[in-house]
Amino acid sequence: MNILAFDSAEIGRDSATRLILRKRQRALVVPAVILIYFAYVFVAYDFAGVIAGARGDNAATLVADSYSYKTHVTRQTDESDLTYAIEGENKGRYPDGTYPDWVTPGPTETLVDLGDGHLVRFLPDNRLIYEVPEFGPIEIAVVDGVVTSNLTEGVPDWVNASDTRIAITTDAGRVTVTRSKAEVFRYQFGWEQFWFMLDSPYHGVALPALMFGERLDPERSNLQGAAHDFWSNQMWRHADVAWAMGETVLMAFLGTFGAAIIALPLAFLAARNFAPLVAVRFALRRVFDFIRGVDGLIWTIVLSRAFGPGPLTGALAILLTDTGSFGKSFSEALENVDARQIEGVQSTGAKPMQRYRFGVIPQVTPVLLSQILYYFESNTRSATIIGAITGGGIGLLLTQAMQTQKDWEEVSYYIVLIVIMVMLIDTLSGWLRKRLIRGA
Repeated sequence: MNILAFDSAEIGRDSATRLILRKRQRALVVPAVILIYFAYVFVAYDFAGVIAGARGDNAATLVADSYSYKTHVTRQTDESDLTYAIEGENKGRYPDGTYPDWVTPGPTETLVDLGDGHLVRFLPDNRLIYEVPEFGPIEIAVVDGVVTSNLTEGVPDWVNASDTRIAITTDAGRVTVTRSKAEVFRYQFGWEQFWFMLDSPYHGVALPALMFGERLDPERSNLQGAAHDFWSNQMWRHADVAWAMGETVLMAFLGTFGAAIIALPLAFLAARNFAPLVAVRFALRRVFDFIRGVDGLIWTIVLSRAFGPGPLTGALAILLTDTGSFGKSFSEALENVDARQIEGVQSTGAKPMQRYRFGVIPQVTPVLLSQILYYFESNTRSATIIGAITGGGIGLLLTQAMQTQKDWEEVSYYIVLIVIMVMLIDTLSGWLRKRLIRGA
């Protein structure tokens, strides 16, 4: 007996030792496989090439454009007059006789103060001098169609110079001289003209003066005029943006709730305990798998080719995709209902439709509402991307702003509005869930 007990203990120890060794091997193998996979991804996706090709200066410019604006001071070649415009656009041009307070016009030269000692002087005969602190003046001129400068040796890396163009980029601003024009622009914090255009009488007026001060326009009150000029702002297009936001929410609403209305009766035909025909259940479930298996963006492209661009096409794409998702989730919810409640309603002599209405629907309502409201939240975000493809909603404005490569402050504006919209929809849907499902 002692020998047998000793052999059993030895066998137990050997088995435990082998088990511990296997667990140690697994503990080493799993991290090793993960590291090998990451090494493969690093090589396959050429991370080194992506990092080497990254442009930090472009990224910095993009970030700066998202929270600030540029005021351009421009002089065309062989012309003495200068123009001043926000973002260099005609709709942001200063009225004649007005200019930024950091510009000092003169009879022979115009001084542009970029701050921190950076001064730009526009001189006659297509000449320009940029005085850079701790470096010295950079003199630029256009002579016989050639852009020349006093930079002959030791050109700094913040200067890009050729015979056709000289670009100087510093922390204070940028100076660009080509054969056709000389341009200086200065970054300033904020979103200029967000409230009112430069030609509006309410531009630059403080809120207390706007509300309680003297009437600035004799034909209308200050609040009425301010509201009109705000909504008709040509640079920020607040009225168009508000309409686009409404289109985005409407796309998500029509697509989500339309899909729920279509999917509910079909879910009864796909549920095992409500549809006795196996062929019907199988066919409907495969239809659900197919339409939800194709991504909503693919359906958007297909439908836009079939019906043309527009918000309704985006709503149809959402409806089609969500019909498959709702059909599957609704049918599964119906298969899990309690048959005793249905039998209780049936015992009262209720007809089939009444049994469904009072015995089935109350049981699945919490699940259905939760699914519908969750998809409505998600589709509000998706409608932004879908709108960019179908040409409707805030997604279209966002895409247009990105394509210009210069209106990144508008991109920031649209992104902020989208985030606020999603937060509001999330809050509203949470409140609705509480009221409709819990009854409180």
